[in-house]
Amino acid sequence: VQLQASGGGLVQAGGSLRLSCAASGLTFSSYVMGWFRQAPGKEREFLASVSWRGDTTYYANSVKGRFTISRDNAKKTVYLQMNSLKPEDTAVYYCAADRGVRAIATTKDEYDHWGQGTQVTVSS
Repeated sequence: VQLQASGGGLVQAGGSLRLSCAASGLTFSSYVMGWFRQAPGKEREFLASVSWRGDTTYYANSVKGRFTISRDNAKKTVYLQMNSLKPEDTAVYYCAADRGVRAIATTKDEYDHWGQGTQVTVSS
């Protein structure tokens, strides 16, 4: 199983980025997908989760209204559209896949596979 995250970079506050995570080696449509982030010295933080068909989503309060998670099962890819970025959004962003039975997963322990991370830096 491989999850390849991309799309990170340097952006000014108020700007936007779109992260992508391409999956291989798994039946993508059978997995709940999620995005997390980890800033230096902090715990890995849940951001968003999307159900198998993409019809149910859930967000952390810190990103609700600014970030949007979506998926394309034909392309085996999950996305995270990030708008109105703030300096406190600076972190390494990770995608993850959960083979569990619930439509949404919000904790690290629920996820079975992780991508390698992509750095997002927001300048003030």
